[in-house]
Amino acid sequence: MKTHLSNAVYGVLDYGAYPIGMLIVAPVVLHNLGVDRFGIWTVANAVVSTGSIIAAGFGDANIQHVASRRGAGDRNAPLRAVRALMGINLILSVAIAVLGWVLSPIVAAHVAGSSATLEHTCLWSLRIACVMLAVRAMESVCVSTQRAFERYGAAVRISIVARLLALAAVAGLTWMSQSVVALMGVTCLLTLAGLGLQLIRLKQLLGANSLMPAFDRGAMHALMSFGAFSWLQAVSGVIFSQVDRLTLGVSLGAAAVAAYALCAQMTQPIFGFASSGLHFLFPYLSNRSASMSSAALRRPLLIAFAFNLAFVAASSGVLLLFGNRLLRAWAGAEIARNAAPIMSVIVWSAALLGLNVTATYALMALGRIRIVAGFNIASGVVMLVLMLYLTPRFGIEGIALARLSYALISLFLYIPLLTHFLGKSAAHEHLRALEPVKEQM
Repeated sequence: MKTHLSNAVYGVLDYGAYPIGMLIVAPVVLHNLGVDRFGIWTVANAVVSTGSIIAAGFGDANIQHVASRRGAGDRNAPLRAVRALMGINLILSVAIAVLGWVLSPIVAAHVAGSSATLEHTCLWSLRIACVMLAVRAMESVCVSTQRAFERYGAAVRISIVARLLALAAVAGLTWMSQSVVALMGVTCLLTLAGLGLQLIRLKQLLGANSLMPAFDRGAMHALMSFGAFSWLQAVSGVIFSQVDRLTLGVSLGAAAVAAYALCAQMTQPIFGFASSGLHFLFPYLSNRSASMSSAALRRPLLIAFAFNLAFVAASSGVLLLFGNRLLRAWAGAEIARNAAPIMSVIVWSAALLGLNVTATYALMALGRIRIVAGFNIASGVVMLVLMLYLTPRFGIEGIALARLSYALISLFLYIPLLTHFLGKSAAHEHLRALEPVKEQM
């Protein structure tokens, strides 16, 4: 239990440390750089975040494969999987980085407007971001492997320290220079240093002489059969997480987007903390599914669901009661007034999505990634269709209702999970009933 609690705490820290650091640093950077350069810095960081998520979409496949093979006693599988994933992530990240490098001039021209100086700054900030996303993709191999060994602390400590040091360096440098390119360059160097430390720890963990890419056929097949769907899920998640804001902006303008976005940002930790805190359940169940019966797995799964439910109920209850007041204090009276009609719906959406965490990790651990990806994509498509239909009729409330549909459909993942365990239980009882007959024969 102590190990699980430690992993949960590190999972939450991994989720929360960098965003909190950004909230602290952002006012300093904004004050010293000015609005235009701050906007360029923000866009460049968004490129790093989005690109690395897409490039590292096979990380869950690595966790599931390494953890399950460890549970089966295969000591050579982790290294083969890691070297195969190094190759996959290298190919993906270089492809995305090259595409970003080529498109950077077009993006820079739109972001910077008519200023040639800002356009040059934006161009090279984006190109450094393209290099950083490739570094982050390689780092994700180290992090996912440590998590597959249920060692969250080792990887998270390095990641958090590197990112917070980068933010501190950025904040300090803005007092001496307004060069966004310099800020991105320093961040890139610290990210590379973090990757170096991660690789050293990973080599020690695996007892490996080399982590160079090697496309082992068995490992590649295992990673691709699971990872193709986890990657598709990651890409669709990036798309569907932004489509509501784009639809709202086109339909109702910037004021509505601001109210909706801040409301969504306030409720996001309900899902975020539930997901990060219970992430250890994924490698835990993956490892033990190879050696434990379904009946033995039900107990930890029920305990995890109880914690999942308790956290979601408590956090959503607080926001339902005090959300409007918190938003008023945080963003002002006008934003709170615009968000008032949708606050409760957004809270319920986040609560239902947060309640879905246990089922998602359990099904992924059991290798049922196709079901998880299928439900997420289907719910995203339904959300998009409802947005296009409801927004012209109900405005911002229509967007909120469409978002609610996404969370509600995703909750149905508990049906295949229950079917799996009930089916296994029935099969086990049937085998037990046949045992006396076999003995008589």
